[in-house]
Amino acid sequence: MKELTDDKELLMQFRDPATKERSFTLIIKKYQERLYWHIRRMVVSHEDANDVLQNMFIKVWKALDNFREDSQLYTWLYRIATNESLTFLEQQKKRAARSLSDVENGLSNQLKADKHFDANKLEWKLQVAIQQLPEKQRIVFNLRYFDEMPYEKMSRILETSEGALKASYHHAVKKIEHFILNS
Repeated sequence: MKELTDDKELLMQFRDPATKERSFTLIIKKYQERLYWHIRRMVVSHEDANDVLQNMFIKVWKALDNFREDSQLYTWLYRIATNESLTFLEQQKKRAARSLSDVENGLSNQLKADKHFDANKLEWKLQVAIQQLPEKQRIVFNLRYFDEMPYEKMSRILETSEGALKASYHHAVKKIEHFILNS
């Protein structure tokens, strides 16, 4: 049997009890790496990213029967991954009873503690600069810069106007440039 890669076919197979688990496994195989890196850029830690990804796929399993296909499957999965990441960061903030800036500083410190971290490398400076951004700008920057996601698609995922997203990205780029040039 050929491997199913078309989302419509996968969704059709998911709705059939006889092939539900197999099609879900194929959906995971198709999208897990891209979703992992999207989540990882938001939560920084590999372990946290794996936990958020697992929670995200549990939610997907429970909700996929009701997916109306108003958007593409990947767009829907991305929205869930984004929301789960934000929920995770908010829970971290509450658990630690600290402000979001403390959590963000904690993320920067986690990044700096990484055994591969080299403060002289531009890629690390970029990652530290990204962690300094406000949450919304960080998400928009990651989606646009790393995932090369069009504003139109981002608008559907984040449920925000394209104009607001363009402004957020512009401000994020300026802050990152300033950070890198002055560090």
